[in-house]
Amino acid sequence: MNRIQNKFNELKENHQTALVGFVTAGDPDIKTSQTIIKAMCDSGVDILELGVPFSDPTADGPVIQRSSTRALKAGVHLKDVLEMTRELRKTNAVPVILFSYYNPIMAYGIDEFYRDALEAGADGLLVVDLPSEEADELIGQWKPEEFAFIRLVAPTTPKARMAMITRNASGFLYLVSKTGVTGSDGLDTTNIRVHTDTLRSVTDLPICVGFGISTPEDVRAISDFADGVVIGSAFERMIEENLNSPDLPVMIGKMTAEFKAATIKL
Repeated sequence: MNRIQNKFNELKENHQTALVGFVTAGDPDIKTSQTIIKAMCDSGVDILELGVPFSDPTADGPVIQRSSTRALKAGVHLKDVLEMTRELRKTNAVPVILFSYYNPIMAYGIDEFYRDALEAGADGLLVVDLPSEEADELIGQWKPEEFAFIRLVAPTTPKARMAMITRNASGFLYLVSKTGVTGSDGLDTTNIRVHTDTLRSVTDLPICVGFGISTPEDVRAISDFADGVVIGSAFERMIEENLNSPDLPVMIGKMTAEFKAATIKL
């Protein structure tokens, strides 16, 4: 059983949902980013999503786009993200998901990426812009029990396509809360519950909801029916507004703990 499965089992036994925290790796620089990531892991994040900086995103909103720009200006590339994962793994067992577009992985080399990601201690990958029909060239040689392939499901995805997407998924499913990009407003929990129920009818994998979740109240509402919540732009907004503050890791840790508290079901 891998770290992701262990985590979801542990959370279920303790009546909690998963807090999945996203940050862009290397934002604003590698050293600062490592202190931020450590603060998140020490303060209750259940699964860490490390975003690979990318210059031409399609799903990320302006907050995360700017975080990628800062990381790219600092010279951060995929090999640095893997090294950050390796460094974190020396002191922490939090499951790590690499969040990327396909281009950096192809440029790195598919076989080399799989080998190096496993060796670094990563637990899975989410590729935003890789359709399920074309995923075999990436995951054909992977062992799902070793390295999860997290898939995105949109609110506009028909049930039949949901079932197709789940066939090569592992770890958990990332259900996008609404059309649009990360960080946008307007969370409609009634509709999200309907989409979650539809997705759950075609898979036994845990379902985590992301996009637009920015407050503990949002987390409580989503935790009522999902297995986890994904928070990214709220963390990145905090980073962006406090780039030069020596207290930034403390602020991020406090924010993480507040979100985590909201995942505990009474």
